[in-house]
Amino acid sequence: MVIKNIYTISLVAAVTIFSAACTVTKPQDTGNVQTNVNTPKNIIMVIADGMGPAYTTAYRLYKDDPNTPMVELTALDPFLIGTVQTYPAQVSGYVTDSAASATALAAGVKTYNGAIGLDIAKQPLESVLQRAKKLGKRTGVAVTSQIVHATPAAYVAHNESRNNYNEIADSYLDDRINGKNVADVMLGGGWNYFIRDDRNLVDEFTSLGYQYADSYTSLLALPKGKPTLGLFADKGLSKALDDTNPYRLSVLTESAISHLENANGYFLLVEASQVDWAGHANDISSAMGEMEDLEQTMKLLKTYVDMNPDTLVVLTADHSTGGLTIGADGDYRWSPEFIQNMKASVTVMSEKITSEEDMAVYVEDVFGFALNDDEKNLISGISSDMEPREREAVLKSMLDKRTNTGWTTSGHTGIDVEVYAFGAGAKAFAGNLNNTDIAKKIFELLGNVE
Repeated sequence: MVIKNIYTISLVAAVTIFSAACTVTKPQDTGNVQTNVNTPKNIIMVIADGMGPAYTTAYRLYKDDPNTPMVELTALDPFLIGTVQTYPAQVSGYVTDSAASATALAAGVKTYNGAIGLDIAKQPLESVLQRAKKLGKRTGVAVTSQIVHATPAAYVAHNESRNNYNEIADSYLDDRINGKNVADVMLGGGWNYFIRDDRNLVDEFTSLGYQYADSYTSLLALPKGKPTLGLFADKGLSKALDDTNPYRLSVLTESAISHLENANGYFLLVEASQVDWAGHANDISSAMGEMEDLEQTMKLLKTYVDMNPDTLVVLTADHSTGGLTIGADGDYRWSPEFIQNMKASVTVMSEKITSEEDMAVYVEDVFGFALNDDEKNLISGISSDMEPREREAVLKSMLDKRTNTGWTTSGHTGIDVEVYAFGAGAKAFAGNLNNTDIAKKIFELLGNVE
């Protein structure tokens, strides 16, 4: 019987050096989409869910050294190569959700909001991950959400609704049994959907030869190069600000690669899932924490590509979330120093604050700066009678005012997002692309099944 386990390890220990049958609809004709002749053996697709241009700019300023005259570049900046249009199929208008956008990025076809690997007629589409599997490559996903969330699911499964988490989880196992194209490595959250009263999918996966990890420690101890399922939370992983390892995505990515490496190559989807969640929550401190985890992952991947030049890395977003603005209310200022020393997320703070003897002192300690009188008055109004979300809203409002951060929505926006690429074939992703072009170019790089 599988027991849920959430023991974690320190950053130093976790970030180690790399170790060595339904009918599907083919993607739309690629037309004049051209790719670089430099064809990669390994393809790593990174999606920073919700990461619009304001996030990458904010992160650059957040990481800036104020003692130098220039704003330093992040690890992402040197590889900016283009932009991507994000709109879904016409039936859903101009603003996409993560399911439609992930399906476009994975299969090269526009679809309706909520669709997982299906076109607008609800017919299954072949994803680039599934094509790679047919070509004899190993495949995997490493995400900070549950592994049945919209983005990873669109690469692995087919379902009419992104909300059918149990059905999607079942399909991961059932498709494997039926010899279809499921991932060889799956790392992220999701105990709630795999260890259920009606079915224990973890036990079923292990009976098929998968090795299983339920903690970062046990993941790193597994033999390399084998089919692997790793689940580390009921749903999504802890926020980067709250996890004992703030760089958990880089740990999962490193581990996934160590299990996928082989002579035929591999396709790996990596998702920085919770940039989006921070945007939905209008939580600037968590957003920067997630961006820092992403940057560490990209640093790790750049080192890997330097040692393995037959590898392509593409980073983009599926859409932007929250309408983030750095500089609000007509004030020409953004002050990230007020979120650079956060010891925990405002979500965790909202759960603990009313049990503290002096709430203002607690907030000062976690925020890392002294509160002014107005802020202390706000804190004094927090009570245990308030919902945690109400307490959280007070804390976020204080950080927004201090930093001068603005938000236009708790949902998605329809703006273009950025593309970063390096390694073999990277030049193919330059310019202003449609999100479907990302998949089409990867299909071309992969080639056809003989």
